[in-house]
Amino acid sequence: MESILDKALFSIIDPPNLRITAPRWFCLPSPMQTFSFVLVTYFLVTGGVVYDIINEPPSIGSVVDERGNNRPVAIMQYRVNGQYIMEGLAASFMFSLGAIGFVILDKCNNPLTTKNNRLMLLGMGFSCILISFLTARILQVELKDRQIGRQEKSK
Repeated sequence: MESILDKALFSIIDPPNLRITAPRWFCLPSPMQTFSFVLVTYFLVTGGVVYDIINEPPSIGSVVDERGNNRPVAIMQYRVNGQYIMEGLAASFMFSLGAIGFVILDKCNNPLTTKNNRLMLLGMGFSCILISFLTARILQVELKDRQIGRQEKSK
């Protein structure tokens, strides 16, 4: 279909022969610059920056405890589709920490890496992934406990 359209279009129109080159001042970014850009973009997207810009939630919230005192909270309770700014940034940091752990594990696979450096990179990579995973799991369990506690109070 595309070749038929091209033949029909270019039988009527004669395109000029142009050599387009990149400007001399333009150079490709280094791999580290590209990685940094992708990691910062990943951090901002998983942190819900677009949501924060549109809805303008507070940075942290507060809850009145049984004594009547205001307690600051970082996680919005009883809402699945809402977040505080600090909650989104903390979750995004944990996701990014896990992603960096996987990148470190990939770097230890280099054949030029010495044994000591390889062990250090393995330890750092696994610890980053483990910290990220355990933090996400603890938050998930804590939020489920809060939802169960809310359901029991309403009965």
